[in-house]
Amino acid sequence: MLKSKTFVRKTRSGRVMKIVREHYLRDDIWCGSEVCTDCKQESTVLQRDACMESNLCAFPHYLIPDTNVVLHQIDVLEDPLIRNVIILQTVLSEVRHRSAPAYKRLKDIIHEKEKRFYTFTNEHHRETFIEREPGESANDSNDRAIRVAAKWYNQHLKTADADGLRVVLITNDQGNKEKAEESGLLAYRCEEYIKSLIANPELVDRLALTNDEKSDISSSKVLFPEHLPLSRIQGGIKSGSFLQGTFRASRDNYLEATVFVQGKGDDTTEVLLQGFQNLNRAVHQDTVAVQLLPRDQWVAPSSVVLQDNRVVKDDDTAEEEDEEKALKSTAAEAAKKPTGKVVGIIKRNWRPFCGMLNISQIKEATRQIFTPADRRIPRIRIETRQASTLAGQRIMVAIDGWPKHSRYPNGHFVRTLGPAGDKETETEVLLLEHDVPHQDFSQAVLSFLPKMPWNITPEDMAVREDLRQVTVCSVDPPGCTDIDDALHCRELDNGNLEVGVHIADVSHFIRPGNALDKEAASRGTTVYLCGRRIDMVPELLSSNLCSLRSNVERLAFSCIWEMNHKAEILKTRFTKSVINSKASLTYAEAQMRIDDTTMNDDITKGLRGLNTLAKILKRQRIEKGALTLSSLEVRFHMDSETHDPIDLQTKELMETNSMVEEFMLLANISVAQKIYDEFSECALLRKHPAPPPSNYDILTKAAKSKGLMIHTDSAKALADSLDMAKVDGFPYFNTLLRILATRCMMQAVYFCSGMDSDFHHYGLASPIYTHFTSPIRRYSDIMVHRLLAVAIGADSTYPDLMDKHKQSALCNNLNYRHKMSQYAQRASVAFHTQLFFKSRGILNEEGFILFVRKNAIMVLIPKFGLEGTVFFDNKTVPNLSFDEEGPTLTVVQHTFHMFDKVMVTVSLDDSNIQHQKIRMALVEPVIPGVSVPAPEVTPQAKKPKLDR
Repeated sequence: MLKSKTFVRKTRSGRVMKIVREHYLRDDIWCGSEVCTDCKQESTVLQRDACMESNLCAFPHYLIPDTNVVLHQIDVLEDPLIRNVIILQTVLSEVRHRSAPAYKRLKDIIHEKEKRFYTFTNEHHRETFIEREPGESANDSNDRAIRVAAKWYNQHLKTADADGLRVVLITNDQGNKEKAEESGLLAYRCEEYIKSLIANPELVDRLALTNDEKSDISSSKVLFPEHLPLSRIQGGIKSGSFLQGTFRASRDNYLEATVFVQGKGDDTTEVLLQGFQNLNRAVHQDTVAVQLLPRDQWVAPSSVVLQDNRVVKDDDTAEEEDEEKALKSTAAEAAKKPTGKVVGIIKRNWRPFCGMLNISQIKEATRQIFTPADRRIPRIRIETRQASTLAGQRIMVAIDGWPKHSRYPNGHFVRTLGPAGDKETETEVLLLEHDVPHQDFSQAVLSFLPKMPWNITPEDMAVREDLRQVTVCSVDPPGCTDIDDALHCRELDNGNLEVGVHIADVSHFIRPGNALDKEAASRGTTVYLCGRRIDMVPELLSSNLCSLRSNVERLAFSCIWEMNHKAEILKTRFTKSVINSKASLTYAEAQMRIDDTTMNDDITKGLRGLNTLAKILKRQRIEKGALTLSSLEVRFHMDSETHDPIDLQTKELMETNSMVEEFMLLANISVAQKIYDEFSECALLRKHPAPPPSNYDILTKAAKSKGLMIHTDSAKALADSLDMAKVDGFPYFNTLLRILATRCMMQAVYFCSGMDSDFHHYGLASPIYTHFTSPIRRYSDIMVHRLLAVAIGADSTYPDLMDKHKQSALCNNLNYRHKMSQYAQRASVAFHTQLFFKSRGILNEEGFILFVRKNAIMVLIPKFGLEGTVFFDNKTVPNLSFDEEGPTLTVVQHTFHMFDKVMVTVSLDDSNIQHQKIRMALVEPVIPGVSVPAPEVTPQAKKPKLDR
């Protein structure tokens, strides 16, 4: 049966179009129930004995939730207990339009067979299709469609031998519930039904609060200004009285935040927010509307470190007011920034947050305060009846709302992750908090892997250059199994050198648009944690078929240059190839071969040739203005049995590290130029923007304190200044300065050439750059391989590859994943550092001051690559004097400057199990009443076995 849907739509140019769509109604849409004999269905989803023990429904029943229940109670629906649920097409399509994350989660539930969720296409079923009536709102029409479908199900199941099986409508809409009951349907509010389930307190905790309940929990005193309605906000943004931006809370100060307002191109304006009222219930990463305050109310960012470590009652804001006063500093006019207040929320960016409960002192209390692991997220008030069970556990909580009467947002319990402090639990928290996809690869993804045993076929050989006889080798860190790159260098008959960089041909195995490709694009990058790797592609590819291991034939994408002995490139070519690596070396092994004069085999001669050329390439780069910056990386040695860290040291870099890096940079630059020449609109490139001059303020102040000048007009000027910056008797000064310079830099980002005009890479002083050399662990490189393959005629193109808008959207995801991966790696190092210090007691170490704050100094300990904060409490140290210009901090007669050498005690403070931290206390210089005595050195225990 054919129906037609007619509606009008406005085009971009403002014309109104009438659209008529054909809508087919069918008789062959089945109900999905095991009890039904009328429907001619091959397989069923809904069970005959659909029993959930409930005080309200003692009979077998199926659930039909309406749209709002799915949107707001998705955590409940995900629980394994909730089964035999009918999801109507009306609900599914409305959820899809209103919330992409909820829609994805619902689709995942539907795909879980044991959950027994059945999708019923009610809008195409002859007996459940309804037409919207004149004057009826879309919402009322959808509610009616849900009731009609529920009624049909009840009647349909009555005709079958259903043993009293019924359908229960779950809705929180009072009007919809009353109409359902009038038509003879069984309908309950979600909370009412869930609370009727016997012996499931965890499920009750998962309930998201409804608007009625939110007002119960908060006090009557209004603590925050009202948020403006969206219509007022949009008008204000249009007129310029409000600004729209992303709210970013401060990690160090819970009463301060910044809103980043996107201007034209790459321009962003930062608006500073200070104080509880001005933050006005915005949460980290929300999109907000801000209003600038009059210029005489502008303030400077506070140098005070403030953490919200106590639980405050809703009407008790006295302490907050004291702390807000502490923020105000008499800053120079130049230091003041545009300051504003949040007037409304445009889009919430809430996700489930990991953390722990602060168990209430009142016995049997159901209202608890949850402290998130991320200090930028406010505490959340939840209701739970299982507080004693959750004590000491890491849990996940979702925010439901933040009323203007409440000091904290309200939320609900989602799930338990495990005991706090446990290595597995903490790693899970770390991955969830940094949004790192780490679930096992699905069967759909694995189905696109090559079948084993896999071999290179004659067809492969026919379209590739055979380089199996060339002396190729790889040089990597110890224990590396995902070997992306290999190198060769040999002398040609004309006296020149042939140098090749051979990269794993991952794009041969991952074809555009399939499930494997989509998963890799979503993950974006492999994430390396201490002792664990979260792969971007399944292990069969990452550690086997794509890994360029020695003495096996592998497919590669090769970039081959002809160079003279001055490292000048005479010819460049790119080719798909087959290689057979002759050696998989570590950096140390390669260095030993180069240094050992008795070794003169082909591999060693090749390495020496590469090393000589690399030194010339590096010198040329530095002459052009490339920066040599510094950041301390640490390496843990693990106990081979417990896998706990037993030794911690900073990584040493060898000549061979630099050798490999130089040729990877050269390959990336050569490929970038090639793909841009061929595809000027859709080349995927990487740029590093020059930092704004204000970023260098702290660097120039630090150098000035030692009587040195740092020039920052260009990368070349900065590089030369850093080379010249030396202080007699202080050899580590230059490294400290370079560490600080690294902190001044902008983040390098991927972009699409057709969407940008500035391609320059500031740090490498290169006019163009991309990533080609690590396709096993970076999706950007797979895209670059595809572009290069099309450019040299080695592969065919496809529409998305040439679509600059899709390419740009992909770059945004890659930039986000890359940034979160870096944060996750740092968090993993921090956690393992805490494990390391757990068994060390109190150590006495030498450090240097990296930053000076109003009430603290931030100290770097080079031996461990470790940073920590030494706090000076105003109450116990009355004579604190902070000078913003220096910056310097005077504590009882002694003045601290940046880069001053200090002695500190280092120990693990595990008094707060969730926020364990490395605690530092000052030993030297000795300041009466402030510094602590040096700890006695205890002899080190015998070192356990190393698992390097």
